[in-house]
Formats: sequence, C-alpha cells, structure tokens
Amino acid sequence: MTRTPKPDTRVWVVIQDPEKNEQLLGQHDEKNDTSFIPAFYNKEDAQQCLIHLITQRGVKYEVQAIFLDELTDETARNNFQIFILDADGKILEKMSPTPP
Repeated sequence: MTRTPKPDTRVWVVIQDPEKNEQLLGQHDEKNDTSFIPAFYNKEDAQQCLIHLITQRGVKYEVQAIFLDELTDETARNNFQIFILDADGKILEKMSPTPP
C-alpha cells in the first residue's frame, strides 16, 4: 500500500559521514538517468535496505529521521528526486521536488 506523506511527516534517510562532512546518501538510477535520495517510512526498513544501496568502503553511514519538507527543500536545491523505498529497495513513491 502506498501513501502520500504530509510535509511534516518524518522519514528516515541515510547520512554519509555523520561525524565529519555530513551529507545525505544519494543514489543514481543509470537506466533512467535519475539522481535520488532514498527515504523510508520507518527506521527498520532504512537499516535493512542499506545493504542494497551503493556506498563507499571505509565511510560511516547512519540512519536518521528528517522532516519531509526539509528533505524536499534540500533535494530540490541539488536537483535530486526522493524515492520512498521499502526494506527490499522497492519503490513505493517517487517525488520530484520543485526548486525554490
């Protein structure tokens, strides 16, 4: 079942290098030439899906909550989409934020 989250909904994202140069972990869909930020409705799904995401060896990753409107602002500024995923990496929802 898919749902459209409200802007004040908390979603879970993966933060790359949380103690130094903190940034959202982005992914690139080569087939569709789309850059996106994977987001999740719950922390457990994010932690389980992390093994399916492309990461760099030796870099620390941490799952953190963020308000969807904050994530939307950040992704719009950097020309990324948001894909809400389940624990297996299946896309539940795609969002294309509009730049401010």
